[in-house]
This record gives sequence, C-alpha cells and structure tokens, in this order.
Amino acid sequence: MIPAGITAYCQYLSPENLATLPVEFNMINMPSSPTSSSSLTYLNDLINNNFSSSSNGQDLMMSNNSTSDEDHQHHHHQSIIVLDERKQRRMLSNRESARRSRMRKQRHLDELWSQVIRLRSENNCLIDKLNRVSETQDSVLKENSKLKEEASELRQLVCELKSNKNND
Repeated sequence: MIPAGITAYCQYLSPENLATLPVEFNMINMPSSPTSSSSLTYLNDLINNNFSSSSNGQDLMMSNNSTSDEDHQHHHHQSIIVLDERKQRRMLSNRESARRSRMRKQRHLDELWSQVIRLRSENNCLIDKLNRVSETQDSVLKENSKLKEEASELRQLVCELKSNKNND
C-alpha cells in the first residue's frame, strides 16, 4: 500500500516532474526511467489498483479531487459566465453598430434622392432656359435675315438713284 501523503503528489506531478517523487514511492519493479511511458503506465496502474482497495487513499484522493474538481468547476463556471458576458456585450455592440450602419446608409440614400430631385429640377430649368434661348436665337436670325433683305433693297435703291441722277 502507498502512503496517503504520496497520493497528493501523484495528482500534481506532470511527466517531467516524475523524477522528483519521494523516496517512499521507490517500489520494486518500477521501470528505470521515471519519465518513460511504461513508467507512467506503471504509476497509473499502481495508483488505480492499490488505491481502489484502500479506503483511506481513495477518500484522500476523492477529497482532494472533489475540492480540486469543485474549484476547477467553479473557475470553469466563472470563466463561462465571463465569456457569456463578453459575448452578450459583443452582440449588443454589434447590434448597435449594425443599427448605426443602417441609419448611415438610410441617411446617405435620403441625401442621394434629395440630390436626384434637385438635379432633375435644375435640369428642367436649364432645358426651359435653353428652349427660350433657342426661340430668341430663331427670332434674332429671322430679324437678321429680314434686315439683310432690307439692306440689300436699300442698296439697290441707292444704286438706282445714283444711276438715274447720272443719267439726268
């Protein structure tokens, strides 16, 4: 039977630290290299087989394990709660960010529609102005043509008068 004090060491020993086992644990048939896989198997078998029949060792292991397990479970539960809180905060933050993004998008869309209406109105005004200028240009061209005809007629009349005066 393994002394009860050693069971506490067995729980906390990693494969790298197996060489630091107390002298009392030095058993017959233990493999030579304390970190070998056969050594680990030997220790597991030794603990499982010898302590399963020993109520003191089992009670001590269960007591240490239950306290350790309870602490681990409590710590794990606290970690889950912290992670859940972070997840909730992140979800709320993401929702708020998405809401702000949708509002920005809607504002941008409203501004674009406002710009479309303004540009269409401006375009209509420019088309009206162009039509008025075109009408004015047409009337000016007609008047110019009429004035050219009158000028031509007057030149012809002047030429005829000169020719009549020279003939007299």
